[in-house]
Amino acid sequence: MTGLERLHAAIAAAPPGPDTIAAFDLDGTLISGYSASVVYRDRLRRLDISVGELLRTTGAAIDTQFRGADVGALMDIGVRALAGRTEEELNDWGNRLFKQEIAAMIYPDARGLLAAHRKAGHTIVMATSATPFQARNVAEDLDIEDVLCTQPEVVDGMLTGELTTPALWGPAKANALTEYAEKRGAAMSDAFAYSNGAEDVPMLEAVGRPVALNPDRTLAKTARLNGWPSVTLPKPQRGATPISTIRTVTAMGALAATAVVGASAGLVMGNRQLGANLVGTYGPDISLSLLGIDVEIDGEHNVWDQRPAVFMFNHQSSLDMLVLGTVIKRDVTGVAKKEAANDPRFIPIGALLDVAYIDRSNTDKAKAALQPVVDKLKSGVSIVIAPEGTRSPTPKLGAFKKGAFHMAMQAGVPIVPVVIHNAGERMWRNSLVAHPGPVYVSVLDPIFTEDWKLEDLDTRIEEVRAKFEAALAAGHR
Repeated sequence: MTGLERLHAAIAAAPPGPDTIAAFDLDGTLISGYSASVVYRDRLRRLDISVGELLRTTGAAIDTQFRGADVGALMDIGVRALAGRTEEELNDWGNRLFKQEIAAMIYPDARGLLAAHRKAGHTIVMATSATPFQARNVAEDLDIEDVLCTQPEVVDGMLTGELTTPALWGPAKANALTEYAEKRGAAMSDAFAYSNGAEDVPMLEAVGRPVALNPDRTLAKTARLNGWPSVTLPKPQRGATPISTIRTVTAMGALAATAVVGASAGLVMGNRQLGANLVGTYGPDISLSLLGIDVEIDGEHNVWDQRPAVFMFNHQSSLDMLVLGTVIKRDVTGVAKKEAANDPRFIPIGALLDVAYIDRSNTDKAKAALQPVVDKLKSGVSIVIAPEGTRSPTPKLGAFKKGAFHMAMQAGVPIVPVVIHNAGERMWRNSLVAHPGPVYVSVLDPIFTEDWKLEDLDTRIEEVRAKFEAALAAGHR
C-alpha cells in the first residue's frame, strides 16, 4: 500500500461527520509552488514594483528563507504596496492569475484527498498565510467553503496597506485553527492538518491527525521523528520537455497527414463524410499513440447504442478533441460560429468535417440559427459540443449554455454525456504540448429528449450537469 493509499484509509477510518475538521495549507500543499511568486512575477512583468520595494522584498525573503524569520515582514511589504487599490481590482487580478497560472499548479491528487474527506462528511478548511486574493479562487475551485487567511484591511472598498491581524504564519495559524474548531464545537484531537512546511509545525502539533503533505526537508525530518504520515504527491505536468515537444509535433504532423489522406479519399470517392470518417477512425488513435496517451473508456457501448446524438463533453484541454475523436470515431461533426467559416486557419478542418456553422449574432432568431445543426442530426450525423462553451482552467465544471440542449430537442435526438476525467493533466488549457499517460473517459447512458418542454429546460440542464458532476466526483473505474 502506498503512502497515499494509507492516507485515504486513515481518512475513511476517522470519525465521520462535520465534527472532524480537515485543514489544508495552500502554498506547496494544495498547489505546487507559491502563489506569492506568481503575484510578484506578474507585478514585475507589468513594471508594478519599485526598485525600493524590490530590494526590501529581497531582504525580507532572505531573512525568511535562511534566517528563520517569520513571514510577517514580507507580508507587510507586499500589503503596503497595495495601499490605495480597490478590493474589486484585486479580486479581478486574483481571478486572472488563477486562470493563467495558479489553476495549473493544483496537485491533481489533492482533489482526491478532498473528495475522500467530503465523502466522510468532514469539515474542510483552508488555512494559509496568503491573502484572500491569492487563496479564494483556489478554495472556490476545490469547493472549500471556509478560508482562514491573512486579511488586509479594507475601508470603503479600498486597501489601506495595513493588516487587520498579524499574518497567519506559524503559531498564529495554529491559533486561528484552534479558534475555528472551538467555534464549531469540534475536537482538535480528531482533526487532520496538512502542510508542506516546517513553519506549520505548531498547527500540525495542535491536531490529532497531522500529515506532512509534499514536505520540505525540515518538515520531512520532523515527520519521521514524530511518526507523522508523510506523502509527496506527483507534481502537475505543465512545462514542455524536449521529449514531450517532439512527441507533440510528430503527433500533430501525423494528424495533418491523416487529414490529407482522408480528404483525398473523400474527393476520389465523391463522399466527404467517408473522408471525415477515415480521419476520425484513424487520425486520433495514431496521434494519441505517438503522444504516449492511452484512452481508457468506461461505458463505450453508449457511444453506439443511440445514433445520431448530441455528444456533450466537459472541456478543459486542447487534447479533448483527439480524445473525443478516438471515442466517437465516425459520423460526427462539430459546431462553430458563423465567423469561423471565413477563418483561413479553420477552413480546411471545417470543409473536411462539414462543420455546422451557426449565427449567434441574433438572439431573437436563435432557434432558426440552429437549423443547420438540426439538419445535420436529422441526416444521421451526430454533433459533438461542449455545453460550457469554452475550456475551463481546472476540472471544475462551468455553467452550461442552452444551445446544445435546444439542438437535441429540435432534432428529437438523445444527449450522450462524455465525461473526460483528466485530459487537463496530460495537456493543460494554456499548454502547447501534451505529456504521456492515461486519459479516462466515462460515456454515460443516453438521455432522451422527446418529452422535454421548453418551460422545463433549465431544470433539465441542471439534471444533465449534475450527472457530469457526479461522474467527475466518482472518478474513473
